[in-house]
Amino acid sequence: MSDPPRFRSVVIGPTGNKLQRKPPGMMKKTTVESKDEKKTKKPPDTTPDSPTTTLKQCSSILRRNSASSMTASYSSDASSSCDSLPLSVASSSSSSSKKKPVRRRSGSVSSSPSGALMRRKQVDEKEDKAAAAASSNADCFADGRKRCAWITPKADTCYVDFHDEEWGVPVQDDKKLFELLCLSGALSELSWTDILSRRPLLREVFMDFDPVAVSELNEKKVAAAALSLLSEVKIRSILDNSRCVRKIIAEHGSFNKYMYNFVNSKPTQSQFRYQRQVPVKTSKAEFISKDLVRRGFRSVSPTVVYSFMQAAGLTNDHLIGCFRYQECCVDAEATTKGKKKNESDK
Repeated sequence: MSDPPRFRSVVIGPTGNKLQRKPPGMMKKTTVESKDEKKTKKPPDTTPDSPTTTLKQCSSILRRNSASSMTASYSSDASSSCDSLPLSVASSSSSSSKKKPVRRRSGSVSSSPSGALMRRKQVDEKEDKAAAAASSNADCFADGRKRCAWITPKADTCYVDFHDEEWGVPVQDDKKLFELLCLSGALSELSWTDILSRRPLLREVFMDFDPVAVSELNEKKVAAAALSLLSEVKIRSILDNSRCVRKIIAEHGSFNKYMYNFVNSKPTQSQFRYQRQVPVKTSKAEFISKDLVRRGFRSVSPTVVYSFMQAAGLTNDHLIGCFRYQECCVDAEATTKGKKKNESDK
C-alpha cells in the first residue's frame, strides 16, 4: 500500500511573518505545548547571575533609596515651612488653591458678598450726584426748595401744591379722609394730576364728600352727572363706600378713629432717601385692605390703601431731602400728642 500524500502547512504569526513550515504532526504538538505552557508556569532559573548583573541590580537599588530619601527630605522641609507660617497665611494659601472666584455674566469677578454693597454704594453716589446736579441746575424750582424726586419743575401746579400742602399731612376730619380714599381709588384709572384737576367738579357732584350725604344720593342721577369724570365702576364704589363709612361711624364714633387705630394713633415716619426705596404697598396696607373688604368696601386694594395712607398722613413718605419731611414729622407729633390727650381726658 502506498503512503498518503504529504503536504506542508504554512503558519502566519501575529505580525504576518511566516513561521517555519512543519508537518501536520509537529503542528499539533506545538499547539498542545503552547496551551500547556499557558497553564503551567515556568520554573525560575536557578542559575547564578553573572557579576555584571549583580552590580547593576545593586546600583539600581542605591538609586531608589537615594530618591526616596530626597523626596522625604523635601516633604519634611515643606511641612516644617508650613508649620512655621501663621494660621491666617496658611489658611489663605490653602483656600486660594481650592477656591476659585465666581465669574458673572457681565464678566466681573466676585469673590465676596461685599461686592453687592460696593455696587449699592456706587448707585447711591450716582443718585446723590444726580440730585445735586438737579438742585444746582437752572431748571430747579423758582422758590429754591428741594422736593421729592417725583415732583419735577415741569409738573402741574395743582400737583405741586398738593405735595406741598396736603400730601403727608395727618388728616383727622372724616370728610377729608373719605375724599382722599375716593381719590386714591381712582388712581387705578387716572393719575394724580388728572384727579386733582377734576377735584372741584367731583366735590360738587359728591356733596363735598360727606359720607352721610353721599350715602343718600340717587345712583342714576350721580352716574349721569359724574360719568364724564369717573368710570361707572368708580362711581358705584364711592356710593357703596359711603354707606360702609356711615356704618363705621356708627360703630367706632368716627372714621378718623377707626383708621388711626391701625397705626396706634401714631403716624409712621419713614426715612427714605431715594425714590426707589418708597414701597407700593406694605403689610399694614394689606391688613387694612382686608378689613375694609370684609366690611363691604370696593376698590380698596393694598396699593390703593397705601396711596391713601400716604395722602392722609398715616405714613410720612416724603424723602428726607424734601423740605416737607420735617414739617410733616412735626405735624405727626402734634397729632399724636393731641390724640393721647383726648384719650386721657376721656
